[in-house]
Amino acid sequence: MERVWYVAYGSNLALERFRCYVSGGRPVGGAREYPGCRDKREPERVVSIDVPGGLVFAGESMVWGGGMAFYDAKGPGKVACRAYLVTAEQLGDIAAQEMRRLPGGEFARDLAGLLADVESVHTMGPGRYETVTRLGIRDGAPMFTVTHGDVSELEPVAPSATYVRWIAAGLREAHGWDPAQIAGYLIAAAGVRDTWTVDDLEAIAACGYSDFRRAVEKG
Repeated sequence: MERVWYVAYGSNLALERFRCYVSGGRPVGGAREYPGCRDKREPERVVSIDVPGGLVFAGESMVWGGGMAFYDAKGPGKVACRAYLVTAEQLGDIAAQEMRRLPGGEFARDLAGLLADVESVHTMGPGRYETVTRLGIRDGAPMFTVTHGDVSELEPVAPSATYVRWIAAGLREAHGWDPAQIAGYLIAAAGVRDTWTVDDLEAIAACGYSDFRRAVEKG
């Protein structure tokens, strides 16, 4: 399998943040330096898509603090995503870095090797992003995302302001949404709706890029 779509739904909606997984680096406001993929070529194509399901925030991010985004295939509605056309090996390295494993290590190689056989869902382990979900085919290449094995068992946890800023920036960049659309989308997610307000979400989404970077750098 030469090319696959990696489908992002969290902070990787923003191209600048996603590039840290490919070429390496530390995202603004993040607590981690990423080594990047072995193959550091840019994705061949980038497209914005929606997929059936829901968005849940849970666990504790060691990069942003607060809850992390998870794709729930059984959730109601649609999830706003961005798909990157990469190699199977790059997707393996990206998923490995999500789990703080080394690019090119056993986990990355195993994941890249099994993609051709994933027809729906394949769980590699109990970790937060160790389940691969196939989301269909686009232009002849299969689409995959990574999430938790059973999202329904997770206790919702509010995401941090920095994480929300990156996701809001990605939604604006990928889907062209205005602040009201972004706030309306995020407030429906478990982990957000009981902690954040629509007004706060709109204020974050209304930041221009320079203001966004300054806000993220301040935390």
